[in-house]
Order: sequence, then structure tokens, then C-alpha cells
Amino acid sequence: MRVHVVNVMRGTPEIAGHTLDRFAEFARAVEAHGFAGLWVTDSFGRGRPTLDPIVLMSVIASVTRNIEIGTCVLQVPVRHPVELAHRIQSLHALTGNRLMLGLGSGSTKADFDLVGQDYEARFKTLMTSLEIMREAWAGRPVAGGALTPWPGTEGGPNLMLGAWRNKRWIVYAAERCAGWIASGLYSQPEELEAGVKFYRTAGGKRAVLSNVIVELQGNIAEMPLGGRATMQITSADEALDRLKRIRAVGFDDVLCMVRPEGLDDLARLRDRL
Repeated sequence: MRVHVVNVMRGTPEIAGHTLDRFAEFARAVEAHGFAGLWVTDSFGRGRPTLDPIVLMSVIASVTRNIEIGTCVLQVPVRHPVELAHRIQSLHALTGNRLMLGLGSGSTKADFDLVGQDYEARFKTLMTSLEIMREAWAGRPVAGGALTPWPGTEGGPNLMLGAWRNKRWIVYAAERCAGWIASGLYSQPEELEAGVKFYRTAGGKRAVLSNVIVELQGNIAEMPLGGRATMQITSADEALDRLKRIRAVGFDDVLCMVRPEGLDDLARLRDRL
């Protein structure tokens, strides 16, 4: 099982004027520690400062050479599909096959309200938008014209679908995408086990568990959901056992939310695993 890192950098006042340096340093450290990839999340209307994931991935691409670069996950329905396809095409041109684009329907109404999109229609919008984006990346006509692919990006990047528990979407991930991304923030263990079975039965090749919190330094309140997440590792005694159980369920990759100060702890866990 490959171990990756998820960015959890916070927009605190002291970071003003130093954001690029701090994030670039973090990305370099993730690669120097030998992790498989660095992934970013996507939110903007939830009462805290955040940074655009495509911008962050562009920075990662510029300061690293080997690690995967991904989203867990990018909310498709809050954006225009062709404009989003163009931005992703640009990122794909910069990152090549290192880009692992996790896409999803979104989970928080506040993000939709901020841009005036219909939260209740998010699953239907996701399906329609995915098909439009695939057509755009292939250079085929969409409403209003066609997007001309940048050389080397024809067909689009590796797509991975984020889905918590819905069998229909998990099967779609197996049949139409390069991977399936489950959530460690919200999913229950029995849901994850059932999801992996659905995914493998449908022929899925790469199962990813995202947003598993690893905080061994007693600062769990500073992490997403403040210690209320489903999958969180807060004790060195339980750490290795928890990761082994995730592997035993059948996940190929685990994406760990860890602060920069915790990279050494996570690297030691990975090496023992």
C-alpha cells in the first residue's frame, strides 16, 4: 500500500506574505521523505480561508519532479465544465502523467450557495459535466464550439472518482475511471469494506482511501473536523495497526492528512508498514 500526503496548511495571519515559500517548502519535503504523492482538497465557502487546488497543484509541479499530484477531491458541479476542462488541461500539460485528478459531486451546501449552484442537483450535474469534459479533452464539439487540446493532453488526465458509499458511482469509477477515492473523514469501516468489494467486482484496479488524519503530537484539534473524523490516528501504539487494517480491507493507496511537523512520524510509520 502506497502512502501519500494531503495538504492541511491553514491560512493563519502569520502566513501572510510567506504562503508560496511555506507551501513550496512543504511540497519539497513530501518528495524528500519519499512519499508517493501530495494531494490537495477543495473548499471555499465554509468560513475559513482556503487556496484554489489547481493553483496549488501548479506550484507542486514546479518544485517537485517525481511524486504524484492529485485532488481529493475537486468539486465539479460548482464550476463550468468547459472552463474547468481548460484549466485542468493546462495543469495536465505542466504535470504530465503525474496528475491524478480526483473529481466528485461536492458535499457541502455552503460551497454551492456561494456560487449560486443547485446543491440538490449535484449528482446529475456531475454526470453531465464529466461527459462534457471528456468530449472537450478529446477536441470534439460541445455546446458553443470545441476546445483545442494542448499537445500531449489529448483525451485528458487520469480521472479518479470520489464516492463515499453509493454503489452506482463506485461501479462508474471501476468502469470509466483510473481509480476510486473513498473518504476517511466520513465513511464507516463497514462502508469502506463494502465499497472495495463493489469496486473490485466491477473490475476496479486502484482503490484509494483519502483524508486519513495522522496526528501523533497531540494537536488533533488543529486538524480537519477537530478530531471528529471517522479515520484518525492519534496514538503511536495504534498507528501501525490502523494502517495495516486499511491495507487489509483492500486499499492500494492511503492519503494521510498530516501537518509539516508530522512528516517524520508518517515516514517512520510507512517504513514499518
